[in-house]
Amino acid sequence: MDSLLNPSELKNLIFDLGDVIIPIDLTAPIRNFATLANLPEAEVMTLWKQHEFINHYETGLIDDAAFRSHVRQVIGARNGVPADWADEVIDTAWNTVLLDLPVERIERIKALKGQYRLFLLSNTSPIHVRQVNRVLTQLNQPTLEQLFERVFYSYEVRLAKPSPEIFQYVLAEAGLVSNETAFFDDNAANIRAAAGLGIQAVHVQPPLTLLDYLKDVG
Repeated sequence: MDSLLNPSELKNLIFDLGDVIIPIDLTAPIRNFATLANLPEAEVMTLWKQHEFINHYETGLIDDAAFRSHVRQVIGARNGVPADWADEVIDTAWNTVLLDLPVERIERIKALKGQYRLFLLSNTSPIHVRQVNRVLTQLNQPTLEQLFERVFYSYEVRLAKPSPEIFQYVLAEAGLVSNETAFFDDNAANIRAAAGLGIQAVHVQPPLTLLDYLKDVG
């Protein structure tokens, strides 16, 4: 469900992170943890869903240490004994969801500064944010916090898309008018939620990329 952008009204741009700014592979962490634990991928996927790892972590119900502890206990445990995986091993496997970051997308967003107010709204985790910022720094690019006027991470606001509450929170916190605001996301449910509040919601879908959707902006 897309709404066509109305550039004449547009003052604010809100971007999702995964598969909008940086490509992701949601199955990669499952494959890597399955390899670490010597378990079938299907079994790891089932455990992942049963214990709601991602939801609890990305909404701030558990912190980094608790997330890693759960991974050791639920995925890596043998005969009740948690795996002895180092933090770095878990973080590396978890970060395999993140693929190569196209610098041209960052450059395009930078070019929009001064013309629009720019924001980031992402269901994500601290480990992923730190990794993206490391990559940006290595590419001599601004961090996410430097690139945008303000970032809204699900784990910090304790809300997650597609809940309408997180969009209402962003609008209120940043002082945004919904019909003056565009939101770019790859998830149809998130797009529906944003559009339901009057936001100009743009569904980013392959083979097109963010660059294609921004062609007529700015």
